Amino acid sequence: MRRLDNIDIRLLRIFVTLADCGGFAAAQITLNLSQPTLSTHLAELEKRIGAQLCHRGRKQFRLTEVGQATYDAAQKLFRDLDDFGHRISAASGSLSGRLRIGTSDGVFTSSELGIHHALERFMRPDSDVFIDLTVGTPSELEQQVADGGRDIVIGPLSQKAPGVVYRSYCGEPHQLYCGRQHPLFVLPDARIDQNTIDSARFSVRSYRHFDDLYLVGHPRASASVVHMEAQLMLILSGNFIGFLPCHFAAPWVEAGEMRAIKPRAYAFSSMHKVAYRKADAGRSLVQAFLKALLGPVPGGGRGEPDGDQSTTTG
Repeated sequence: MRRLDNIDIRLLRIFVTLADCGGFAAAQITLNLSQPTLSTHLAELEKRIGAQLCHRGRKQFRLTEVGQATYDAAQKLFRDLDDFGHRISAASGSLSGRLRIGTSDGVFTSSELGIHHALERFMRPDSDVFIDLTVGTPSELEQQVADGGRDIVIGPLSQKAPGVVYRSYCGEPHQLYCGRQHPLFVLPDARIDQNTIDSARFSVRSYRHFDDLYLVGHPRASASVVHMEAQLMLILSGNFIGFLPCHFAAPWVEAGEMRAIKPRAYAFSSMHKVAYRKADAGRSLVQAFLKALLGPVPGGGRGEPDGDQSTTTG
């Protein structure tokens, strides 16, 4: 049996990035390496393992059976290495290692949901922590934390992932909006009835499974988006109405480019949760970030959440 103890961890990370990117083109950008360099590293890893890891060509990149096994084992190895670092840092009383955070998009304009304040409190001057921050839809984030791809995720989660702890974080008020060029913009709320709403083109967030439609009783969607920025562009075009978080829409409302439609009738609050794996609850990095995130925000706003009222599924 071929000895594998001399495999460079860096080669495994390059291979995992290649697999995650689905080929050389995207991996070149992510790793800032040329294709010949990536090919050389991949060939060296295959030589050390003694098997072909992927089928590659101009139009395809597909893992072999050995490649998939190597990918899965490398992911576990990286998690174990992170855990090793966490244990050492905990024993020494310092914070070090990699913390992988995921958050939903369109929250940076909120002083409560934007995690920059938490990061400010979390990153101590003497810490040696690498922050890996990504943005995704609620379903993507929930899957990532369940699979071990993220350590902590924040968003309007469904609370369905097994083995995951969910803690209440903050509500996010939403209202129904139209742009300045839309016919409803100059129409008083008193003159906007259900027929008026039904006749307007409606844009939904696809990950909400058409809940946006049900909230206003609209018969059908005319557009679908994933990200808040896309929803904003459709609304500002003057062709669509749709829901947005109030804090996200506020700058355009103040500038007169957008208005809320019947805010007393068409409004709801989306509850954001903080989620992490139950197995990671004792990790020093996770505990430290939760303390920074869930603590009171300086200057008022949200107070302590129901820290002890967490729920675990599975």
